[in-house]
Amino acid sequence: MTPSEVWQAALDETMALAKQASRNGRTINVSPEVAALLESVGARTTTEPVGMAAEDSADEQGDPRTADLKALADTVRACQKCGLCETRTQTVFSDGSPYARLVFVGEAPGGDEDRQGVPFVGRAGQLLTDIIVKGMKMNRSDVYICNVLKCRPPENRNPTPAEVEQCEPYLIRQLELIQPKVICALGLYAAQSLLKTTDTVGRLRGKWHTYHGIPLRVTYHPAYLLRNPEDKAKTWADVQEVMKVLDGSVTL
Repeated sequence: MTPSEVWQAALDETMALAKQASRNGRTINVSPEVAALLESVGARTTTEPVGMAAEDSADEQGDPRTADLKALADTVRACQKCGLCETRTQTVFSDGSPYARLVFVGEAPGGDEDRQGVPFVGRAGQLLTDIIVKGMKMNRSDVYICNVLKCRPPENRNPTPAEVEQCEPYLIRQLELIQPKVICALGLYAAQSLLKTTDTVGRLRGKWHTYHGIPLRVTYHPAYLLRNPEDKAKTWADVQEVMKVLDGSVTL
């Protein structure tokens, strides 16, 4: 690991311990130097924009990961591999931190996402934000959010196998660059695409899978939960298992 990667890993672990202690009503003692560092990170988190705008800021400082993600986003923006390029308003690449320890992968942009160019900003997106902020006690900017498809299918129809096949290399490259600690697949198409399976979400959720050595948890898509609120408890159970891996109380 490079010195910057060692520093980032140590910082991530410190912040994870602080969040775990906060959830348990405890505090942890750190040196004045570490406290000052955490304060500076918190200040940047609240003042810098999220998504690709934040990546642009880091890129100006010569950060290779964000530079690669920005280049990939530019490639996606110009993509014409399938017919969705003719009906989209714009591509929808990602939102959140390029150094996130947790990545949420959804299915495809909807109408709100197509207009704004940001994933999960409609009603389903608000529910996902509530899960992250109210449930997990994290900032949305702490995680990375993307979809299997980067363009909206007309009328929010299901993705076709050909569309998934054409778009999937972009998702694979995103995950290669970020190397998160955990991936959470939201819904059928994300789960089937990442795990190369035809099993249903009901069969896949409730247990751990792996994606190229990265622990992966399957849960219901927020749009499904809006239609089936009785299954929110199951998703919360899945999220709690994700949190255990993130805070180090469970090692896979």
